[in-house]
Order: sequence, then structure tokens, then C-alpha cells
Amino acid sequence: MALGRTPLGLEPSVGDVVAAIAAGDRPFVLAGRWGLPEASAPGDRVVIAGVGPSRTPPPEAAFTALDDLPALHVDPGAPPAEGAVGGGMFGWLGFDLSRTVERTLGSQPRRPAPLPASRLAWYDDVLRRDPAGTWWVEALVPAGECHGDDELAVAAGRWRARLAADAPRPAGVLGPMRVAGGGMAGHRAAVAEAIERVRAGEIFQANVCLRLEGELRGSVASLVDAVLQRTDPWFGGWFDAGDGRAILSASPELFLRRRGRSVVTGPIKGTLPRADAVGEAVDPRDDATAAALLASAKDRAEHVMIVDLMRNDLGRVCEYGSIRPDREPTLEPHAGVWHLVSAVRGTLHEHFGDGRLVRATFPPGSVTGAPKVQAMRVISAVESVGRDVYTGAHGFASPVAGLELAVTIRTLEVHGEQAWIGVGGGIVADSEPQAELDEALGKASALLAAAGSALAPAEGPEARGAGAVTGLPWLGSSVRRPDPAAGVIETLAIRRGVPQRLDRHLARLQGSATALGLAFDESDLRRRLQVVLAETAPREARLRIELVAGAAPFVEVVPFSTTDPAGVLLAPVVVPGGLGPHKWRDRSLLAAVAADLPAGATALLLDADGAVLEAAWANLWWEDGGALCTPNAGPRILAGITRDALLAVAPDARLVEPPPIAALAARPLMLSSARGLTPARLADTPSGAVRRAADLADALSALLPAR
Repeated sequence: MALGRTPLGLEPSVGDVVAAIAAGDRPFVLAGRWGLPEASAPGDRVVIAGVGPSRTPPPEAAFTALDDLPALHVDPGAPPAEGAVGGGMFGWLGFDLSRTVERTLGSQPRRPAPLPASRLAWYDDVLRRDPAGTWWVEALVPAGECHGDDELAVAAGRWRARLAADAPRPAGVLGPMRVAGGGMAGHRAAVAEAIERVRAGEIFQANVCLRLEGELRGSVASLVDAVLQRTDPWFGGWFDAGDGRAILSASPELFLRRRGRSVVTGPIKGTLPRADAVGEAVDPRDDATAAALLASAKDRAEHVMIVDLMRNDLGRVCEYGSIRPDREPTLEPHAGVWHLVSAVRGTLHEHFGDGRLVRATFPPGSVTGAPKVQAMRVISAVESVGRDVYTGAHGFASPVAGLELAVTIRTLEVHGEQAWIGVGGGIVADSEPQAELDEALGKASALLAAAGSALAPAEGPEARGAGAVTGLPWLGSSVRRPDPAAGVIETLAIRRGVPQRLDRHLARLQGSATALGLAFDESDLRRRLQVVLAETAPREARLRIELVAGAAPFVEVVPFSTTDPAGVLLAPVVVPGGLGPHKWRDRSLLAAVAADLPAGATALLLDADGAVLEAAWANLWWEDGGALCTPNAGPRILAGITRDALLAVAPDARLVEPPPIAALAARPLMLSSARGLTPARLADTPSGAVRRAADLADALSALLPAR
């Protein structure tokens, strides 16, 4: 293949380009310093756009797809085309790909609206605006064949037709965003827990993140022009994967650039807010905040750790002795913040390609921690919500321009009307939780403002202090979260030979199967149930249904477990984000947690802000001023079938915001479909309260309708 390029002959704005391609197949726009020589002027910016890829590799082939590039023929007599891209593989690599790199990591916390782990696609041609403002149509065309010029002319004609069509501008509004999971208090607590793990010697540093969530009405394409103009990102980008899934990034950070065999990474670590206008030319010597950042021992220590980590990562694939880090970090002004940045350079080994390079360094060290693998285990243990594309990478691999990927930070992610932004920072021994929360929210402020949104005021549980989890055990970093690939289960009671609320349980099982990509035939499952029940003829027992990908549903009848007449002892443990809305077949997390609890105790799961979620095998209930309460924890907990039935019939029963653990002191109860209502107790619950809880359980059980 060879590079073909021709002037567009038009002068569209970025908004015009977005409108022209927004309704097409997998449109994208990159804006910033993409493809520019390192020696280019600080203010140089380019725009690259594409639509209608000719092929799309599957997500599982993400790394190998980066090597699937045709050889480039270079005509020695052709005029130079500095900065040209031509075409290539464009898209994103999500953070969840880290599980394919390091298989011991286990699953992330719950992701409310997961985006694909990767979205890469091959574009034969792109539209590119150079630093001088001239638009070019660039294409990869057959080398040495007369019809190469014809293909370039066809591509140019398509771009001119798109821009002449006068497509309507996309419309959309991004609403206020608030901290998801355990809220601001939960993030402070997560930072405090990470600090303790650093001080205990488990890690040197971890990048702990939070997630802002909001609602997008309309199209994310409507925000592209404003965000890219107002934040002026060095590595901005918009990728629309279709089906309402997209990202819009204002990233300031270079992950990897490879040109020929030369490789460079530009890790950012160290941040303080900027008070001056975004995009204004700034001399760090005239800015007191910039001087403070350079003088900060904490920030420089964080920075050195990550530079050393990136040296190590590049050393796995670069020629021995070729790694060269900057001697001193430099200050860079970006949207709303100052950053400390260093370049680490190396020479890629002659036998390795882009796929091996990215795999050896993924995910970026600046957004994980050190040592990288253990830091990622800590991240999974303390963060309340999993990461999607955020802290992965986006960019391109081109036979013309090489490889260029940015770290996907300062990024709006969208799935339908759900929108979210991840932000965080590096945690070391002398970090302070409130300062880390302020830094994280500050990083999001410029992107929120550019998108026409803002941070919603904290209220309710989000505004609570995090002292409720002080001294309580947290999920260990060696404990694996439930693996969705292991499938889901349903358990329900058989009373007098009849499965209770079977239709509702099968509906919940179907909902989980749909969400997780598991398929089963409900009619066939009902026939299996009939056979098992006819063979065992149970009168009083538990029915267990297991659903695993690629296998027929498994059904068994299990005897009831006995319950301690003194009440089930509940022992609190912090599981940030909870277990989510599915009944997981993988119970390894609960088994690991139980091993560290007092003998006979059942885990009482709390979120990072101390909010009570559920018990290991039951929903929780308690009395408050005569009302019967149960947590409305949304997607953080399993919505119990029998819980819904009790809410419908019990006087004064209601859903409430998840409370602190102290609320359970008065008559705590556990409710599960298989065991019904069971009195529970905390370590300091008076025995009289347990007796009253048992009486309450009997009274409420009489209200529950059979079947």
C-alpha cells in the first residue's frame, strides 16, 4: 500500500465534520497533537476524522489487530507529507483488557453499563486538518497501480459529498453528575484504605479512582465540538461504537508513540489546579501553583515511581540499554490543571511489533500504581465501580504514522442515556483523603464545564463522613470478585412440595442471563424442573438452579440449613460497590470473606461509605420508629423476590437509603427466598432484641402469601 493525499478544497469547522459523519458507521474524530513531530510548535494542533471502516476485528483480537497492518511502499520521489496518517486501525482499548494480560487479577467491581473491552476498526481513508489549517483527504491506496489515484479521487468525492449534504447538527444535553458508588465519603474511605496498604508495605502507590454519573439526553456527538475546542486537549478523541455507546476524551497524556523502532511514553503523575484560562499561553515561572508542584516532594516521589515503572515496562520489549528517561520532569499546562510529565524513550526490539509493545505496557502505569499487578489488585478491592474504557487507551496504528495511543483519562463515556466520567489520582503514604478527593473532582471540572454540565451538590449518604468504616475489615486484595463467566444461580424454597414464586425467580434469572449474555430455553428448564421434582418429591427443601454459558441449566434439590436460634451473627466487612444485582454462581469472594470472620458468623456487606447493603445470603430488614425498613441500594445489591413480596403486604414496610450499621441495632432480620425471615444480631445486639426479632419474623412470615 502507498499513501495518497489530496486537498479537500473546503474549509469545514470541526462541528461541520462531526455533523457530516455522526449518522455513519463508527465515526471518529481525533484532535490535538496526534501524529505531529516532537519538535513541532507547542500550539500546533491537527484534526483527524473517519467513518465507515472496511473491517472490524473482534474484541478478543485487540492486541494482534495492531500488528495487522499492510506494508507501506514509499515513493522516494514523492513530496514529503509530514504528519500524514493515511488510514489504519483506530479505536480504543478498555481497561478490562488488563484481565487478558494478567489472568490472576480476577473481575473488576460492577460496571453498571459496560462498554466493549475494545473497539478497533480499519479505515481505508481519513480526513485530516494539518497545523496550518488545510484539510486533506488521505488514503491508503495500492502501490504502483494506476487505479490508486482513482481510489483517492473516490474517497475525496465521498468526503466532499458528506460535507455538502448539510446534515443537521446533533442535539444533546448532559445533566449534572454525582459521585457513584459510595459517593464522596466512599472515595475518601477508599483512599484511606489504600494509604493503610501503602504504609503496611503491600504496595508503593495505587491510582484510586471514582466515577461521576449522569444522564445524557440526545447524542454525545453534540458535545464533541465544544469539548475539543474548550479543553484544547493534546490527545482528544471521539469514538462512536454504535448502539448508543461512545467515548469523548480530552486526554492530556501520551501512552505510547512508535515511529520506526523508536518508542516514547509520556507518563503524567503530579497535579495541581490552574487558575488561568484554558488554552492561554502560560510560563510556569510566572505561576505560583506551578512552582509549588515542582517543589512538592510528594508529587515528585509519585512521579519517580511511575517513571521507573514505565522504564520497566518498556524494558520488556525494547533493546537492552536503549531505555532513556528524562532527567527531570517538565511542567505542562492542561485544561484546569498543571501536570508533571516525563518522557521515557527506547528502541523496540526488531522481533516485536505494536501488539507485543502494547501488551507489555498495558494498562498504563500512571493509572495503576506500583508494583503494577499488586496495585491493580488493590484497585479492585477498594474501588466501588469498575472501569470501562477509562484508564485504557485510544488512538491509532497506521502503516504511515506508526502507533500513537493516549491514556484514556478526562473522558466522558456513554451507553444510551447513561453517562459517566472517571477521575482519580495516585495514592502514597502521605496522601490525605480529602485532598485526593478535591484533586480528582478538579480534574473533571474542565471537562464538565466544556460539556455544559456540572457536579451535583452532595446530599444524603453521599455527604456523610466516612468514619463509619474506620477499623472495619475491607475486602482483601487477594480476594477475587465474582467471575461473570462462571454464571448465575437462583435459589428458592419448596413448601409443601410446591416451588415458591417460581415465575418471579425465572424472570430474574432471565434478566441476569440477558444482561450477561447467557442463553437458556425457559420451556426446557421448566421441563427439567418437573423431572427433578417428580424424582425427589420434596416437601420442604431448597431448589437450586445453575446457569452457565454453553451448558444446559443444572437443577438440584437441597435440604434446608439449620438456623441458630440465638439469631444469625452478622460480622461487617467492607465490599466497595457490593456484589451487584446478580446472584453469582462464583461464591469464592464470600468464602474468602467468611474464612476471616468469627466462627459461625455471616458477612454483613457494607459499601465504602459505611452504608449497609445486604448479608452474604439475604436481604436485610430492621425497624425504625415502628416502620419496617430495607435498603434501596439499587444495582449494588440483589433485589430479593421475597423482599418485593413482603414490601407489598407488610404494613409500614418501605425502601430506604442504605443506612449506617448502627441502624440495625433494633430487631435486625434477614430475608431470603430459600430460608424466609430469620432473626439476626450484631456482636453487641442485646438478647432481648433478638427475641423480639424472632417474634417479628413469625408475624411477618404469616403475611407472606404462598407461591
